Amino acid sequence: MGKDVIVACDFPGKTETLAFLDRFEGRKPFVKIGMELFYAEGPDIVREIKARGHRIFLDLKLHDIPNTVKKAMAVLSRLDADIVNLHAGGTVAMMEAALEGLTRPDGTRPLLIAVTQLTSTDQKAMETDLLIREPIDQVVMHYALNAKKAGLDGVVCSPLEAQKVHEACGEAFLTVTPGVRFADGEIGDQKRVMTPAEAKRVGSDYIVVGRPITASDDPVAAYERCLREFTD
Repeated sequence: MGKDVIVACDFPGKTETLAFLDRFEGRKPFVKIGMELFYAEGPDIVREIKARGHRIFLDLKLHDIPNTVKKAMAVLSRLDADIVNLHAGGTVAMMEAALEGLTRPDGTRPLLIAVTQLTSTDQKAMETDLLIREPIDQVVMHYALNAKKAGLDGVVCSPLEAQKVHEACGEAFLTVTPGVRFADGEIGDQKRVMTPAEAKRVGSDYIVVGRPITASDDPVAAYERCLREFTD
């Protein structure tokens, strides 16, 4: 997999999601299915979008005891998503169990990546809400190294941390980065953001972009702009 833009299909249901994807008229953007859509429509929405020819990042952020996550990942492995994720804060043991559960009997599996710190979390929130006193980039690096130790393929991190993750974990270790906004756009509830061009410069492998595309008056043009700024 090379560099690409993943479109966050954070819609309330199937009707809105498929209507959005129909606007691309034959193009097949890589899409993210998150909790809102998955909880509304269940696994069938993954199957239907996959059958349409899209690659899928199934963004459910599992975080539970190792045995529970292992069993849940075994179920998700049947959906043929391309990337799935969990929270790195669930410990190395949980991530190892997840990888075991995700691996099919024939040895194949989706890519598995770990969320380090959410891009809506800044240093102040991390200290006051989570009682984590270390600098946020140090925490992200520690979580990334734990994910690599567990055998995962990469992490979800802010683009601000992508370069440091590659330096710590290697160029082949994937960085999937939300928190990407156009230079002339609103940042919403994101705290740690970059533009697509900046994310490219610091080494993000994939950028996840939602509202700058999905809330645009012309989503296809916004997607093409994002793709051009990130990949050209």
